[in-house]
Amino acid sequence: MLKQNLQLKLGQKLAPQQIQLMKLIQLHTLEFEEELERELEENPALERASEDENQEEESYDDIGSEYEDEGSESIDTDFDVDEYLFDDEPSYKTASSNYSADDEEFDNESLLTEGQTLYDYLIEQIRLINISGDDLKIAEYVIGNLDTDGYLRREIKSIVDDLAFSQGVYTTKEKVEDILENYVQKLDPPGVAARDLQECLLLQIEKKVSADKAVSLAANILRNQFDALTNKHYNKIMQKYDVDEEDLKDALDEISRLSPKVGGNFDTQTITINQEIIPDFVIQVKEISKGKYDVIPLLNSKNAPTLRVSDEYKDILSTYSHDKTSAEHKQAALFIKQKLDAAKWYIDAINQRQNTLLQTITAIVKLQKDYFLTGDDKSLKPMILKDVADITGFDISTISRVVKSKYADTPNGIVYLKDLFSDSLTNDDGEEVSTKEIKMHLQEAIDKENKRKPYTDDALVGILKEKGYNIARRTIAKYREQLNIPVARLRKEL
Repeated sequence: MLKQNLQLKLGQKLAPQQIQLMKLIQLHTLEFEEELERELEENPALERASEDENQEEESYDDIGSEYEDEGSESIDTDFDVDEYLFDDEPSYKTASSNYSADDEEFDNESLLTEGQTLYDYLIEQIRLINISGDDLKIAEYVIGNLDTDGYLRREIKSIVDDLAFSQGVYTTKEKVEDILENYVQKLDPPGVAARDLQECLLLQIEKKVSADKAVSLAANILRNQFDALTNKHYNKIMQKYDVDEEDLKDALDEISRLSPKVGGNFDTQTITINQEIIPDFVIQVKEISKGKYDVIPLLNSKNAPTLRVSDEYKDILSTYSHDKTSAEHKQAALFIKQKLDAAKWYIDAINQRQNTLLQTITAIVKLQKDYFLTGDDKSLKPMILKDVADITGFDISTISRVVKSKYADTPNGIVYLKDLFSDSLTNDDGEEVSTKEIKMHLQEAIDKENKRKPYTDDALVGILKEKGYNIARRTIAKYREQLNIPVARLRKEL
């Protein structure tokens, strides 16, 4: 039996404007510039302020609404348009003086450069050799299946099936393998179209026509002792080929000169974009008195554009709104009002974005002042997102969006903001230290180790304990993996 009832529920939902604001906050400078240009193109009611208005920049704390009603006559329509009829000056705009005067250093436009792809390079070669008909189609299809590193990752059987369905070429697995090995793998660069790393290195070493003992030994190791090589079982290799340590070292030098990714020197697209990192913040260190320095965080000027609502659109709205008889004029007025509303909100959102960015970087500078003064990573203090959120009053998720993909230009170079965050551990003196500091000591210990007898994780535990860090072996292993440092066995060298 069907019944009807009423239920009341409380819920929270983000307004579309709030969602858009969150998206704006997490954009870095280049993405923000692109988003701003897109909005300026889509909304004709939003425009950049003139140069004269740019010269009237205000301090960041004064950024906000500057709508001033001229006392214009109220218009009797189905919607209120009074808020859009203002004086010519001042106009609703945004401006900020909280950016570096040296921002022009980062005003480098993206450079478009045309490059040749690996595919194009190989196709040019394959069409110049003595191959035609279905064999050429097979070779071209194989080339088309290579990845950006130059490897053929697909199974030959799958290529045979695809040739039949998409190219109308009916062939066999043996035929494709023959064309792969005798034509495609013979192309330049050496090692192209290999199916795994071992084959890639072998193709390269075999191109070295030499009676050199080291080259011959290197080829034999790659062909027959590849597993022993990857696991650095050097004693096993020396016993297998009856060579001494010096001979093996020469062979390993030859192998080290080979490229594991032969396609890496080619563009992945016909057009590539070369872009420099443009910092979102500028950190300045200024001497306030003898021996005393202050750290001043600033916004990159690209994050503080000067925008205004179009006077022309406000005038058009006023004209259309007075005509209450024409349905077309009323529809046009509603459209213009929507654009003006969107422009007003967008300017408010940019103001909030600027305020959020500045408050966040100010809190980070406050917590990491010693680091910005010295530039020494060991000066970094433990800092997590919650620490910054507690100072600013923002939610942790907001802080996370702010630091995402953001960079700061400091006196000691450009810094990725996320690198400033780290957990803490307590040393033997009871002081909280950053895990980044511990990782630095771990890296230093491994850099100075004897590569013939590298430290095990247990040995590293003892070394760090001597420095005052009582850390478990599993923690050492975790930090080592985060630093992309292999286990002791794989760090061994001759």
